[in-house]
Amino acid sequence: MIERCSLNSLKFFYYIARYESVTVAAEKLCVTQSAVSKQLKNLEETLGCDLFIREGKKLHLTTEGRTLLICCEQVFPQIDQCLQQLKKQDHSKQPLILSCEPTIAMKWLIPRLVQFKQRYPEIDISLLTGGGNPNFKTQNIDLALRRNDFDWGKAIYSEKTADEYMVCISSQNQIESIQQLFVSGSREKMWSQLHDHFKVQLQEYEKVSLEHFYLCIEACLAGLGATIASVYMIEKEFDFQILKMLCPVIEDGSAYYLLSSSPFEDDPRKIIFKQWLIEEMQMTQSKFSMQKVGKGS
Repeated sequence: MIERCSLNSLKFFYYIARYESVTVAAEKLCVTQSAVSKQLKNLEETLGCDLFIREGKKLHLTTEGRTLLICCEQVFPQIDQCLQQLKKQDHSKQPLILSCEPTIAMKWLIPRLVQFKQRYPEIDISLLTGGGNPNFKTQNIDLALRRNDFDWGKAIYSEKTADEYMVCISSQNQIESIQQLFVSGSREKMWSQLHDHFKVQLQEYEKVSLEHFYLCIEACLAGLGATIASVYMIEKEFDFQILKMLCPVIEDGSAYYLLSSSPFEDDPRKIIFKQWLIEEMQMTQSKFSMQKVGKGS
């Protein structure tokens, strides 16, 4: 008998019976209502009996339907558990694909990935650069590191990793006659949010807008003026004492989050990477909290 019965039609019956609705079953299975109705009709024809009594828009299981549902309730959860286990086992064979905003990726994350690999040699990280709302399916990514300056929706799982800290900086060898302040155009509201914090130190500077933080930092390193940047973007330059702070570090009210399309608990690697990321970002925060204005590291 089983060779004549479609497993797909049994799955469709199972969802109809669980929710007592063709409409809801179609939504859960991401198919049309007509497809669900057709599968149910084919199953009833194969079995030679009705599985539901139809009263208007309501569906009620027949005696045969209740018997089949009991069987499905035993089989389908076992199949789902097996598939989940196979998926977890397969994680170790694939790289964990992470999408990260470009400047943070280049200036902060990449230099640290070798430390992560030494600590967790069994986990491979594949890094992609990108910003904004991630499309996990289209971009084929597992995690995304983003700042919460947009709404990623309730369907995305998120874990906070660190608050954002901004600082105004200049090169230790800045050309004194040049009084320019480079501001990144990638954060449209940054200048209006932070202007009051820095207006005393920067009142003599002329604002110049560049497209990305990376360009602003490079212009600053060349001695062409000052810039405002995240502490996570300029840590290496402070370590080498080639930048100086023009004012104390401030929080701008935003934070970094690690995003996932599925629960973090479904993939142990995500939990490990999240905790490692939190620890590393806290270390950077601690380093800058001890910085002195006007001096290097």
